Amino acid sequence: MAASDHTILQQASDWLKAGRKVAIATVVETWGSAPQPIGSQLVIDDEGNFIGSVSGGCVEGAVVTEAVDIIASGKPKLLQFGVADETAWKVGLACGGKIGVYVEPIN
Repeated sequence: MAASDHTILQQASDWLKAGRKVAIATVVETWGSAPQPIGSQLVIDDEGNFIGSVSGGCVEGAVVTEAVDIIASGKPKLLQFGVADETAWKVGLACGGKIGVYVEPIN
């Protein structure tokens, strides 16, 4: 679900006020083709609910899954995703490129 920066941060605040544990994922680097620019964010709660976008498709699902683990451990992590252009076309992706997503629990 794409949303504005304000909406994403407001949702994080609301979830924290409701007693949920929350992580924020931020695109910190891109190379080549990337669906979202540096600075794009995704907020995830400990049940896997999320708002925002850092990529789309299977990458976004992987970020949500990792974020739930990061919330549980309390330790931030830099996630790296990339697909070579020729491989991307073979699996039906529209673009290659690489992205780095920093995921951290927030209080």
